[in-house]
Formats: sequence, structure tokens, C-alpha cells
Amino acid sequence: MKNTYKDAGVDVLEGQRAVNMMKKHIDKTLSKNVLRGIGGFSGLFELDLEGIKKPVLVSGTDGVGTKLKIAFMMDKHDTIGIDCVAMCVNDILCQGAKPLYFLDYIGTGNLKAPKVEKIVEGICTGCVEAGASLIGGETAEMPDFYQNEEYDLAGFTVGVVDKDKIITGEHIKDGDILIGIPSSGIHSNGYSLVRKVFFKDNNYDLNDYMDELGTTLGDELLKPTRIYAKECAKLFPKYDIKGVCHVTGGGFYENIPRIIPKGLGVRINKDFWSRPSIFNLIMRVGNISEKEMYSTFNMGIGMILVVNKEDSEKIVNELESYVIGQVVKGIDGVHIC
Repeated sequence: MKNTYKDAGVDVLEGQRAVNMMKKHIDKTLSKNVLRGIGGFSGLFELDLEGIKKPVLVSGTDGVGTKLKIAFMMDKHDTIGIDCVAMCVNDILCQGAKPLYFLDYIGTGNLKAPKVEKIVEGICTGCVEAGASLIGGETAEMPDFYQNEEYDLAGFTVGVVDKDKIITGEHIKDGDILIGIPSSGIHSNGYSLVRKVFFKDNNYDLNDYMDELGTTLGDELLKPTRIYAKECAKLFPKYDIKGVCHVTGGGFYENIPRIIPKGLGVRINKDFWSRPSIFNLIMRVGNISEKEMYSTFNMGIGMILVVNKEDSEKIVNELESYVIGQVVKGIDGVHIC
């Protein structure tokens, strides 16, 4: 009896079925800049540089991390792709870039076309929200490498910014204001600690309805990461945005200093915004210190802008956001009080 690729665990026909099922979702993301029908091994994107004198391409790549484990446990795969897009796109927004296109990578032990379609549906939802086109990707079936029902997910995005308008943080000065834009929840960082708190150290069930959350634990933990592209597109042309910080792994203490010039620090007042209940629950159930929480999670603030004091009130009135702190000379790092 002759062996086939399918005997080894790779179903080429199922892979093609997955591609066919994805197409209706991908089509929703495509802009006029995407060149289709020219070759089949790469994605082509024609740059529209109207209004950009010195175009600079800005790229970012990321994954979803162990939040994927929650998707596996719930067998719910239609939102995790939004997280993947968000983690990449929000990073390039920090340099003032406009997202152009996105590519994905899905590695799995056993390819199931309906599941892959759901993952890509989420990616496409995220791309539409970000204003980016999904122009390519890779789905790899690798039996014996992943558990049969598990997969990994990663993404890559490219945006463009005028060289003279790149946001670097170098002009941040003493007295500038930090404005926080709310997160949708935990986003996509800290899930190794989340899973330890709820499922290893305590016997919680994802289907448990939590009164303080107003939903089940599983639905709360799978809330997609917020994408800030529309908010940034609205603010960047109108205001002098000196610095942008995407609050991801490492929380406040690791991420904010990345954009603050040497010799300056920030003072943040945690009472200036309402902290989502999920963070209070994690802190209480896990017996976690407040400093550790702010070192790990976004604590309800997913994106931070540094702006001139005179612009801060106008921005807060224009956008759902909060003044959360100030840049201060003569202190180092982040001080939360």
C-alpha cells in the first residue's frame, strides 16, 4: 500500500477548502490599492502617497500569546483574529503610521476548514476596523508538532507615515499631559497569570456567570483587544501628539518609559479613571499586589497619548479618554499614586 500526504496527517484538499471559505471575509478588507490577479505567491499593494511628501514604511509583528488557550477551552475562534490584528496595528500607531495591509500565519496540527475560517473571519473584522487590507497569509498543517485541536496565530502589518510626522517622543517636556484611552478589558497580555489565577490555583469554570463582570468569565476573558486606528486617525492631523504608548506586556512600568526622554518621568493618578472589574477580580482572587498588576496589565488604559497641556482638555472633550497623569522633570520612571 502506497503512502500519501494525507496518511502523514496533512490534508491538502481540506486546506484548499479553508482557502475557499476565507475568500468572502478577505474580500471585505480589500482596498483599491490591492493588486489582484498578478501572480499567486505574494500580495501586492500599490502605495497611494497623496499628501505624504517623505513616505516611511512602518512595520510590526506580534501574536496573541496564551489567550489562545482560552479560545481552545471555549472552542470559540471568531474573535481571536481581532486580537492578532490589534496587537500589530496598535504598535505601529505609536509612530503615527496609517495601517495599510496585514498578513497572517496560522500553524496547526490538524487543519479543520471551518475553524480556520472562523479565525480568518476575526482577522478580517480586525482589518476592517483598522482600515487595513488582508493581502496574504499562510496556513501550515504540521501533525505531531501541535496538539490536534490547537493552533498558533501570528500577524504582520505595514503602515505609512510622513517622515516629518513620525512620532518619536523626543519633544516631550516637563508639564506635558498623559491622556489615557480606555481598553476593552485585558486585551492580549498577562494570560499566563490569568490562567494560573483562575484555573490552576482556583477551580473556576469559563461558563461561570460573574455578577461583578455582568457576563461569564469566559466571555470576559475572550473580549477582543481594542483597535485604536480610528481614534488616532482623528487626532493625529489636528493635535501635536508628542508620544504614543501601546500598553501591552509589562504594563505601565515597562511601556511608558519607552517614549519618555532621559531626565523625565511620569506621575500617574490611578483614581483618574474607572478600573474595569476584571482587574479587581484578578487582583483579589490571585492575591496579587497592585504594583504587580500595573506591571503586567493595562488596568483599563490601552493607549496613552502625551500632549501639550493646552490641548489636553480639547482632546478629552472630543474623545472618550481621561487625563491620567503628567510628565515631571527630576524623577525617573513611572510613579503611580
